[in-house]
Amino acid sequence: MATRDLDAVDYSTALRSLMAKVGLTSYRSLSRTSDVPRSAIDTLRRGQVGRLKVSMLQRLSQTLEIPMEELVAKHSSSAPSLEATRDGIEAVSQIKALRQECDRLQTQLATQAETVRQQVQQQAIAQLEPWLVQWPTAIHAAQQKPDLPAQKLVPLVRPVEALVQQWGVTQIDSVGAEVPFDPQIHQPRAGNPSPGQMVRVSHVGYRQGDRLLYRAKVSPIQP
Repeated sequence: MATRDLDAVDYSTALRSLMAKVGLTSYRSLSRTSDVPRSAIDTLRRGQVGRLKVSMLQRLSQTLEIPMEELVAKHSSSAPSLEATRDGIEAVSQIKALRQECDRLQTQLATQAETVRQQVQQQAIAQLEPWLVQWPTAIHAAQQKPDLPAQKLVPLVRPVEALVQQWGVTQIDSVGAEVPFDPQIHQPRAGNPSPGQMVRVSHVGYRQGDRLLYRAKVSPIQP
């Protein structure tokens, strides 16, 4: 029965001509190279293109190095099958376009979410600026005199400190530290220290990643 079908409508000659152009000498080699079942290749030889999946036609067209529509046209026994296959190809193209648009929208949403997150952080940091600058100095003073009331508040603000650290905000120096003056990260409270001159930190500074938020306030060390 299969032989009579091939005799009735046989596109083997057209298919072998395409195979010869890409150096394929047998249907088995075409099946192996394109990863398309031999039964599907026989279906193509009978001109029953409409029965093949679009994915199979895509792999065959890539292997034979011709456009899919040309492959369909050369092995189509009826106009309806060709039209149906073209509809399938168009549907695949539309699906690909929809997927690309979906990926674009997801990327856009992720970018917008990151932008909003950064804006919220910056607004919060701006609101916390007085506390960020003054609190380490108050803690330093409380540590010098444990009987001060401020000492009891230290545990209460640790969640805020942890949150700020999660945002990537880090301190520049520590209160009371003696460090070489660096005009990039230090703000003199008095005098005009030279770069490298030893200064004492009175208020810490902050940076977020590579971005400077606030310079540390320093005073020259009197000899």
